[in-house]
Amino acid sequence: MMPMIMNKIAIDTNILIYLLDNSDSHKHQTAKEIVVNNPIVSVQVVSEFLNVTKRLIKAPKLEIFNKCKEWLDFTTLQSINKNTLNLASSFIEKYDFQIFDAIIVAATFEADCQILYTEDMHHQLLVEEQLKIINPFL
Repeated sequence: MMPMIMNKIAIDTNILIYLLDNSDSHKHQTAKEIVVNNPIVSVQVVSEFLNVTKRLIKAPKLEIFNKCKEWLDFTTLQSINKNTLNLASSFIEKYDFQIFDAIIVAATFEADCQILYTEDMHHQLLVEEQLKIINPFL
């Protein structure tokens, strides 16, 4: 079991996908433990979740939205604006992030998070001496 999280945290799409996918019980349980700590979720993550879930489970659109709403109650939604996109651009230049990853990192940074949980980015990377990227499944 993961320890109680005291830092302000954010999550990437893959954490949410593991809430639906229980084929790997370790990842499923870890994702559940993270989500109950009221993480920040950018609207980019919501969009990716809806898109990936639609492809993976091939369910009706309303069912996909209902699955999304199930975990939204446990999170805080972080918007994206022009400043977020400008910051994302600078993160692409400085850290060579992929475009959508840079938007997620920028929104997370703007929300003053200390940790971004994801398995898709560089584990232990410290962004601007404030935000640490952690792969919780290692």
